[in-house]
Amino acid sequence: MIAEQYRKMLDAKSVIRQLSEKATKRAQIIGAENVFDYSLGNPSVPAPAEFKQALLNLIEKEDPMTLHGYSPTLGIPSVKTAIAESLNCRFDMNYGPEHIFPVSAAAAAIAHALRAVTVPGDEVLTFAPFFPEYHPYVDLTGAVLKVVPADTKSFQINFEAFEEMLGPRVAAVLVNTPNNPSGAVYSAETLTKLAQVLTRKAEQYGHDIFLISDEPYREIVFDGKQQPYVSKFYANTISCYSFSKALSLPGERIGYLAVNPACPYAAEIVNMCGQISRGIGHNCPTSLMQLAVSKVLDLTSDFSVYEKNRNLLYECLTDCGFEVVKPEGTFYIFPKAPEADAAAFCQKALQYDLVLVPADSFGCPGYFRMAYCIDTEKVERSLPVLRKMMKEIYG
Repeated sequence: MIAEQYRKMLDAKSVIRQLSEKATKRAQIIGAENVFDYSLGNPSVPAPAEFKQALLNLIEKEDPMTLHGYSPTLGIPSVKTAIAESLNCRFDMNYGPEHIFPVSAAAAAIAHALRAVTVPGDEVLTFAPFFPEYHPYVDLTGAVLKVVPADTKSFQINFEAFEEMLGPRVAAVLVNTPNNPSGAVYSAETLTKLAQVLTRKAEQYGHDIFLISDEPYREIVFDGKQQPYVSKFYANTISCYSFSKALSLPGERIGYLAVNPACPYAAEIVNMCGQISRGIGHNCPTSLMQLAVSKVLDLTSDFSVYEKNRNLLYECLTDCGFEVVKPEGTFYIFPKAPEADAAAFCQKALQYDLVLVPADSFGCPGYFRMAYCIDTEKVERSLPVLRKMMKEIYG
């Protein structure tokens, strides 16, 4: 006998991955330069040169056993200290190394955070539109993910629906800002109101409600703005961070979990994460990657390409008549499809070798996502194709 819950998941594969695979196959036929693949959020700009130099310095000068030996279960102490000091300096926090838990990117951080603050039967709320993988992240813990409907005017939080759904069984709220797929950046006003609602409801129900903040796009914000640091607004916040996007290192699978020092359980939660790792087979990220990223914590890749791509797409989409909120961050744009069935629209786009992702699984039927982390030259060549499709099919 095999595990039925995982076998059932074989029939619910990621739409994003399926479209990416189709794009790859099509590229083998007509050439990759002729396929306008907006499916996968894979960073397209290189890591900072300083990261490469940090790696080289470590490999040339550091003891091989330090680089390639097992990391301590709770992470390398010097790395934890460096992360805490960086967060304190940037966001005026008060982290110590005891509040930091290095992980294999944000997904692993969320996996640990959920298991630390929920038990089977608890509810976890998130806000549409949301990253579809939140369902397996939450549901396979025994908790239940429930989705608050979107505010499609701004893609901030729909507070009326949120308060209706924030019942006594809710143990945690999972937020993602800057947001995949909308590109929205939660404002300080939104985060202040969120914290007020959580505080009031926790007092009403007589139990803690945790805020789990998924932050892989934290640094990718445009127009000279910044993402307000979520943990500044609410004590019981667990930040889940990845270097995949900010440093363009998705394949290295490196990030960290940071528990707000104001949380009464902060140090205890990090120690619990060491035990959670035993149960899910995480067993700490690579020593080399922990040490390497600790040397470049305050650097990022060059995001100007993403901002230029955003501007090109937004101008074209609005000119074509699409209803779309201008993204403030990430490398995604999230227009409303010109017909009610976004999946049908995306299938029609495939006929023009435009690979777009319908947003049904993101909790926003009728919308679609474009991941514009591709070369600007390809974005520019895709725009006449998009205009042609809209003229030929939708007049």
